[in-house]
Amino acid sequence: MIVGPGRFGPDLDCRLAIGAPLLRRARLTALLSHGFFPFQFPFVRLCQPRLAARMNPSSPLLQVTGLRRSFVTPEGERKVIVDVPAFSLAAGQQLALRGESGSGKTTFLHLIAGILAADAGTIQLAGRDMATLGEHARDRLRAGNIGYIFQTFNLLQGYSCLENVLLGMAFGAGMDRAHSRAMLERVGLGHRLGHYPRQLSTGQQQRVAVARALANHPKLVLADEPTGNLDHKNARESLALIRETCRENGAALLLVSHDPAVLGTFEDVRDFAGLNQVLQEAGS
Repeated sequence: MIVGPGRFGPDLDCRLAIGAPLLRRARLTALLSHGFFPFQFPFVRLCQPRLAARMNPSSPLLQVTGLRRSFVTPEGERKVIVDVPAFSLAAGQQLALRGESGSGKTTFLHLIAGILAADAGTIQLAGRDMATLGEHARDRLRAGNIGYIFQTFNLLQGYSCLENVLLGMAFGAGMDRAHSRAMLERVGLGHRLGHYPRQLSTGQQQRVAVARALANHPKLVLADEPTGNLDHKNARESLALIRETCRENGAALLLVSHDPAVLGTFEDVRDFAGLNQVLQEAGS
């Protein structure tokens, strides 16, 4: 069924939170009644077939080449913020990127996820080039292949833990209540299925976000400063949970952070400044 434009809650971009602007009309109506949707999205169908992954087993899961993204300043000057000649990630690999705030690392993740369109370059994910796809096709590819974990969690406040995970699944292969329950049980929240985000601690909210990100069996999980809003104990536990669940699900993990405590837990760490030529030029 085709659904029309709508609005997702004043502080939430649905595409960032749960993958793609795809909802059944009844669920869309329910969301609208709760005041969500701050942006307009085009018509799109739910439950289209997943984009087939035409991937050579010997190829990287993710291959970035000549990636550039810029923006225009209020003064009318075009400023490049991401210029990455080459980057790759293997299936199942866990890699941490070290980068300071404002270095463009979040923009880099958004480009990989297809949330932002690149000015130039290719982003090969699971055998498809994100850069050649239209917005709807990027949404579908992301929903079926990428899980995203945010520093601010981006949970839908008017919905329970179980509903938050189910809504994330709605944008992929389809809702599966039993699997959603199993994911929440895996992250230690089987007793909190009916609780709302406001009734949870920050650590528990992050666990819901982890369950939602992995609910669609993604090939790649992107984590943007996922422990930034947590205390030391919860940060350590959340990070271990993210890495363990990615391993259990066979998902690759690309995490960005500036926290030495987080970076120190990874065997594979790279400096984003070494990838992004904009930062190299600024430092020269």
